[in-house]
Amino acid sequence: MTILRTIIVDDESLARRGLSLRLQNIPEVEVIAECSNGAEALKAIAEHGPDMVFLDIQMPGMDGFEVINHLQADTMPLIVFVTAFNEYAVEAFKVHAVDYVLKPIDEDRLQEAVDRALAHREQQDLVTSKEKLVQLVMGITGASASSVEEMAESGDSPRKWPEKITIKDGNDIRFIRVPEIQWVDAAGDYMCIHASGNTHIMRITMKQLEDLLNPEIFLRVHRSTIVNTNVITGAQSLDNGEFLLNLECGSQVKVSRSYRDKVKHLLTTA
Repeated sequence: MTILRTIIVDDESLARRGLSLRLQNIPEVEVIAECSNGAEALKAIAEHGPDMVFLDIQMPGMDGFEVINHLQADTMPLIVFVTAFNEYAVEAFKVHAVDYVLKPIDEDRLQEAVDRALAHREQQDLVTSKEKLVQLVMGITGASASSVEEMAESGDSPRKWPEKITIKDGNDIRFIRVPEIQWVDAAGDYMCIHASGNTHIMRITMKQLEDLLNPEIFLRVHRSTIVNTNVITGAQSLDNGEFLLNLECGSQVKVSRSYRDKVKHLLTTA
């Protein structure tokens, strides 16, 4: 039986207690931590790597959507928003939440949310299994899968990498200088390109974008995350054996275990 390791985030202690008691009756769920605010949630997610998070929206300091914005797409747990307000449903859909449950929580509705999360988890596992071979190739070669394919097709002839990439937003066209790109993370069929303090959304696959970036400069640190090695300022080890990269822009990017050794090599030789 699949067990979803779960964190509850709500600024109201009674709400956390009530949800925790209800989840005890669902055998597929194991509550591993409870948090009273967004900052605690980010720390707990980084430390525990949960499968699912029941996340309140309206909290003092950092609301639920701000918590989502601080998470990498590739390390995003399954999010179930729990709130007393229904006006945030559209925003919840935009950030790909698994479900949106209104307070007071009905037990049948809670079970439905868990069932949806389990279905999403099964789909994620299928995708992950299909990509394991690609990750293995990337880990061995130290380059992107697209770069390996290109070398196989065209030999070792040098390639000239583009200095700018073009991003279209409706009728607007923007040119982003490649050296200014700090890191990239995937959000479905879109890439979030973080450059010079701004985030640009580009409709392109990770493979297509990776094919535009020089693998000697842009390093894959997660299945859906690429980092400009020139902006890495240091790293922090985590208790679970993973670690975070510190970037010049102030962001922190988690390195998955599949890419840990390659990134360690980079840090020790830099």
